[in-house]
Amino acid sequence: MAKKKVKNRKPSTVWKKYKVEGGILKREKCCPKCGQGYFLANHKDRYFCGRCKYVEMKPK
Repeated sequence: MAKKKVKNRKPSTVWKKYKVEGGILKREKCCPKCGQGYFLANHKDRYFCGRCKYVEMKPK
């Protein structure tokens, strides 16, 4: 049985992290330990990587 095509499918949350202008430009911060593709979570006072537990404090 063939798969049905889904119309008006919402974009993945990963694609919301990128901005395209001529090429692919990153919008969110990436983890310096894990490398490209692993984004830092944006909290009120810090950036946090859930994979390696890297924390970067925001300047006040």
